[in-house]
Amino acid sequence: LRTMTFDKTGTLTLGQPEVTGVVTTEASSDGELLRVAAAVERQSQHPLAQAVVRAAAARQLALPEAGPLESITARGVRAMVGGETVEIGSARLWTDRQIEVPVIVDVAVHQQQQAGRSVMIVRHGSRWLGVLGLADQPRPESRDVLVRLREMGLRPLVMLTGDNRGVAEAVGKALGVDQIKADLLPEDKVSAIQSLMQAHGPLAMVGDGVNDAPALAQATVGIAMGGAGTGVALETADVALMGDDLRTLPFAVGLSRQAARIIKQNLAISMAVIALLVVAT
Repeated sequence: LRTMTFDKTGTLTLGQPEVTGVVTTEASSDGELLRVAAAVERQSQHPLAQAVVRAAAARQLALPEAGPLESITARGVRAMVGGETVEIGSARLWTDRQIEVPVIVDVAVHQQQQAGRSVMIVRHGSRWLGVLGLADQPRPESRDVLVRLREMGLRPLVMLTGDNRGVAEAVGKALGVDQIKADLLPEDKVSAIQSLMQAHGPLAMVGDGVNDAPALAQATVGIAMGGAGTGVALETADVALMGDDLRTLPFAVGLSRQAARIIKQNLAISMAVIALLVVAT
């Protein structure tokens, strides 16, 4: 390997975000915003969705019934609540369909992103209820692992994320990654890996989610977080870190390099012995 790329949420971070900002626009209260969002998100296993559900539970909010969840890859989710469609996601969920996001919502999104938070916009029918800001913490071991990998000659160390650039830069700066590529769809992660492989040679990708599977497949070596990783990520990857402990990553790289050296050594000795036997014969 020459370089290594990482997903952010659940890989370099704990994947246990919490709702730290609630900004209402057309919602009657914070409670309405959280209640509608949690009714939809409780059907999802995504870490951000579970954070919204925990926030609603902490306030002991009664959640309405929601229809089946529809997931829009790397954009958000959609379901029916009270006979009207609820859409939750990034601004891209609407702008990709040429639907303009109101200025007041845009301002709230920018404020949350400036604070280093991931953002979820909530719309119920024609009403833009508001914006939820969520913060995730880096894994305690992430920075040390990156230092050890760099000492082993792996560089650049690149973070690939679908999150906004403000959040990505806040996390990347805290961890000391070499490059940050943000606002990426799953296909964008594949393109980023292809360009990095052309520039730097063999590459490993470390991820845990459904959105990481195409990138894991494209990389020279795909590495999945074994405990928190989704089934499709584990199926796609070549290596699984069963304890979700990034500290095993430098060990795995060192072990494989040592194994490769021993294989080459054995081949060299075998060829030398055969050559001697041929001459002797």
